[in-house]
Amino acid sequence: MEKYKQHFLKNIRKQLKEWEVVSFISHEELYKFLHSMVETAAIIGWEKIGTKARELMNELEDIDKEELEMESVERYIFNVIQLCYAYDHQEVIDFPKKNNEQQKESAVILLIDNDTSFLMYMKEKLEEEADWCVIVVANPQKAASALYDMKPDCVIMDIHMREKNGLELLEFLNGKLKQQFIPTVIVSVDGGKEARINSYQKGADDFIQKPFDITEFIVRIQRQLDRKKQFHDLLLLDELTHVYNRKYLNQAYERLQNERNRSREPYCLAVLDIDHFKKINDTHGHLVGDEILKAFARFLKEETRMNDIVVRFGGEEFIILFPKTNIQEGYEVIDRLRVKFKELSFEGKRTFFCTFSSGIVEVNNVNTLEYWLQLADNALYEVKKKGRNRVQKAESLYSFLPQKVLKVAVVDNDPIIRTIIKGILTKLPHQQTVLEVKTFKDGKDFMNSKWYITDEDSYLVILDGIIDGLEVLKWLYNQEQQGLYKVILLTSGNSKEDVARALQLGADDYMIKPFNLLELETRVGKLMSRMF
Repeated sequence: MEKYKQHFLKNIRKQLKEWEVVSFISHEELYKFLHSMVETAAIIGWEKIGTKARELMNELEDIDKEELEMESVERYIFNVIQLCYAYDHQEVIDFPKKNNEQQKESAVILLIDNDTSFLMYMKEKLEEEADWCVIVVANPQKAASALYDMKPDCVIMDIHMREKNGLELLEFLNGKLKQQFIPTVIVSVDGGKEARINSYQKGADDFIQKPFDITEFIVRIQRQLDRKKQFHDLLLLDELTHVYNRKYLNQAYERLQNERNRSREPYCLAVLDIDHFKKINDTHGHLVGDEILKAFARFLKEETRMNDIVVRFGGEEFIILFPKTNIQEGYEVIDRLRVKFKELSFEGKRTFFCTFSSGIVEVNNVNTLEYWLQLADNALYEVKKKGRNRVQKAESLYSFLPQKVLKVAVVDNDPIIRTIIKGILTKLPHQQTVLEVKTFKDGKDFMNSKWYITDEDSYLVILDGIIDGLEVLKWLYNQEQQGLYKVILLTSGNSKEDVARALQLGADDYMIKPFNLLELETRVGKLMSRMF
């Protein structure tokens, strides 16, 4: 039976490979492909594949086009091809979805060491036992760009590295680390007094001698993460409402402007004002007014996305920054909040309801924070003239910047994997970004392609390391603009030497084949989100 299963998969790979070089296929050709899957899958015992293929075949009968675009076909058959991969590797098909608690953003740890065995061991242990996202850098020269690109919550580095002394690197990075309150932990086999003192003098927050107990190590890193959060909260949170205070606004604006300059994506700034707040204080008392402010801040935090930034600007006025959001999307969010908030009841001398008004502006070019605040405030003023309890888009004379292009290369000799990864990429959110995905059958095909480099584009390469992935990495490493590339290596479980070499050559992440498709989607999504 195994022989027939492999023959079944071989035929699918052959068909997918033929389709990769065409733009259209006939309705009849797709129908025959699905029909063949239905018949064979039932014989070899892969019932779920047969059931899904039959569903697609039945739906296809309602489509009367003679020719179908290949991109549409790839999306159409994605789920059944995904099942083929799952059965081939005996993967758990009905993978349980994470609950809300597990979906919270995990801490990002940047680990710098040219000992690749240590990097691989620590990445596996910390991601498994602490549920952190661990970015490993084997090339110290890449540390500065990794710090800028990945925005870590903690940096861990070794003192002794071949190409660069760890303390020199720490001194070089120290300004950026302290500016963003990023704790730094030095690890070293040399636990002597001089090494410890030098580390602390250069700015380290902790020193841990190798070898160490991994449980204790995690506890000590978690203490640094907790301290970072406490310090952050103490300086930048409003005492009454526990959302960000006005001091944080300039910092948040500068960060979002830097991201906008790199990603070319606009974001929105909204000014919100609780309607008739003075009357609430006069009628129900200032203590009730304080409760309204706390409830409003809590409502905004709960009803916005994790990356949205809520700031108490002063009194009853709040500001929300919506990253990677255009004006229409921002308007719809604020209006939804407005409708929902006015339905909440509050208790004072009697039960009463509150509303708020808002002005919102899209930030999509270089200007001062005061400029955008003034535009949003002008829109808010217009709302108040019209009677409050509404949202107004700000009017301004600026033009939209071109969209950012992300070029993604999928280099793998298996057409099934190429089809799956391409399908996953198209499902991931890439708002305001043009996603150009191209598949290559091997490294030679990739390196010989006309994938020209421009300063305006970013590049993600998902690379099969089993065939000639290291050769491709060497080629990328020698490119003049190698910093534009992010690379995920797909490798086998018995290729630790290849992983080590890949990290030295600058790979940003790696996954062991066969991989879980949900895990692949998560890894790729995280890396893409950090690129923009």
